Amino acid sequence: MSDSQITFYRLQACPYCERVTRKLEEYGLEYRSRFIEPLHSKRNVVKRISGKRTVPAIVDHETGVTMSESANIVEYLESTYGDDGREEAA
Repeated sequence: MSDSQITFYRLQACPYCERVTRKLEEYGLEYRSRFIEPLHSKRNVVKRISGKRTVPAIVDHETGVTMSESANIVEYLESTYGDDGREEAA
């Protein structure tokens, strides 16, 4: 495992992946990008970690959360690392 707290499975030039990238960077989170196979049927790495072949997908090693779907990931990042999540943790 790397020192990054989040592993981010993504595709090149994927607008949904870019949405997650912007949120990760907005919160200054350490993450490692894993670019995966564009061919849907070959995305076994993502299927093993999230149960689906869709991207984006993340594994948050800090909290043990694994999830896919950009809207769900953005919501998770906001509630966990955004202002609301940080205030609750403080």
